[in-house]
Formats: sequence, C-alpha cells, structure tokens
Amino acid sequence: MNVIGELLGYIAGICIAVCFLPQTIQTIRSKNVAGLSLCSYVIYSIGILCWMLYGIYLHSFQMILFNAISLFFGVIILYMIIKHKK
Repeated sequence: MNVIGELLGYIAGICIAVCFLPQTIQTIRSKNVAGLSLCSYVIYSIGILCWMLYGIYLHSFQMILFNAISLFFGVIILYMIIKHKK
C-alpha cells in the first residue's frame, strides 16, 4: 500500500467533503438562498451521488465516505433552496 497516495486521498477527500460546510452553516442560519442556484446544486448533488455509487462499485472507502459527506451538505443546501426560494 502506498502510504503517501492514501494520505493524499484522505486529505483531498476531507477538503472536498468539508468545502460546503461553511455555506451549509450560513444558509441554515440565515435562510438566505437568494444567491444560490438550484440548478447548480442539483447538478452537483447528482455528480456527487454518482461518485459515491462509483466508490461503492470500486469498494473504495475513501470515495464512499467523503462523497457521502459532500452529498449530505449538498442535499441540505438543496432543501434550503427549495424551501426558502421566493
């Protein structure tokens, strides 16, 4: 097992998984979705779901875990956009 490759995979996964955490927190607190695109978050969530399913196919724990976290944040924002869009 390539330790450096595994470490890079975990670092990349953590960065990608938490990159929407600040946006998610801000959206939940403010309920302001005026600047958020429903279309973008739908496409993003579909893409992340596909990556997660691909990770399941490959039996890749990293891909499954970090894409599941990313999908969780994306779906929360999607829900907020649908609920609060005027």
